[in-house]
Amino acid sequence: MWGVAHTGLIDYNSGMQKDFKNILIIKPSSMGDIILALPALASLRKSFPKAKIRWLVRPAFAQLLAGHPFLDDIVIFDRKYLGKAWYDPKAMAALISLIRQLRQGRFDIVFDFQGLFRTAAFSWLSGCRNRFGMTVAREFAGIFYTRKIPYDMECIHVVDYYLKMVRSAGADCSEPVFILPQNQTADDSVSKLLKNKGISGGCYAVFAPGSVHSDKCWPAERYAALADKIVSKFGIRVIAIGTEAEKSIVDEIKKKAGTSIIDLAGATNINELTALIKAARFMVGNDTGPTHIAAALGKPVVMIFGRSNPARVAPYGREDSVAAVNPYGRGIETDSSDPRYDIKAVTVDEVFQKICRQIS
Repeated sequence: MWGVAHTGLIDYNSGMQKDFKNILIIKPSSMGDIILALPALASLRKSFPKAKIRWLVRPAFAQLLAGHPFLDDIVIFDRKYLGKAWYDPKAMAALISLIRQLRQGRFDIVFDFQGLFRTAAFSWLSGCRNRFGMTVAREFAGIFYTRKIPYDMECIHVVDYYLKMVRSAGADCSEPVFILPQNQTADDSVSKLLKNKGISGGCYAVFAPGSVHSDKCWPAERYAALADKIVSKFGIRVIAIGTEAEKSIVDEIKKKAGTSIIDLAGATNINELTALIKAARFMVGNDTGPTHIAAALGKPVVMIFGRSNPARVAPYGREDSVAAVNPYGRGIETDSSDPRYDIKAVTVDEVFQKICRQIS
């Protein structure tokens, strides 16, 4: 009905291939995880310059990839809407349309960087015969892969793991490269926003104090104390960002800080958020999407960790950007329930010193 995808031309013995004309990356979410997959995209583009590369992504994060110089197209995966397919005819029609779109892509190879049942299923539904996934994939996703790449001590960081996956398909993986799309409209919008707040470019720091998971949030009173230290030391303003739902956290920081905090939670889209971070002097945040954007942009940044393993998702190759207890001695596990790693164990002075070292 939808045709059959081309057979990939991979020599599994040598790990090399002859040619890829169509490549699909499956990584629908979240913001930080998409950022960490960007070096794999760069490697694929470098290795297969003539290939058409598409990325399956959720609508909420599509802006992060729109106009990316290494991508040819974005495939929108509206998970919430498609989840209604079993009782909503329109959602069922949308699901069938998505599958048809994937089939028509005639992919030579698919990389599932998400590792869940639904994403692995879409790799199979695409009709592609070369489906690369992770040995640590969950929800029995592995049954859909034709090649499962081991996760081990040699690739603890997910950037290295994703690169290992594309290398297994013959890609040339040199130094990881993080490239984000440029958006002049967003740059101009942020410039106006800052001007209205009385701030010139570079004369501010950005805080990202929120997270989907409350136990990954550094206490508001510590962000407040840190803001006071930053203003006293550097003479710059502090801007707190986040989603609309995270406004309460920002409000708490504003109440407890001795200095004025500019609240931009919910005030920017993804492109504007990126532009805001790009123009900042430095950034501090939890293990959350905006902080990963700062790291990808090469900004001075401190990412604060609790239970999540910094060795897996910290700013790549930047140990001075990590504030955590025993950040590189937790093995390969994603999270730890050890109370030693509670995010409240990270002190204000520790974070402040890491900022000072990077700025100096």
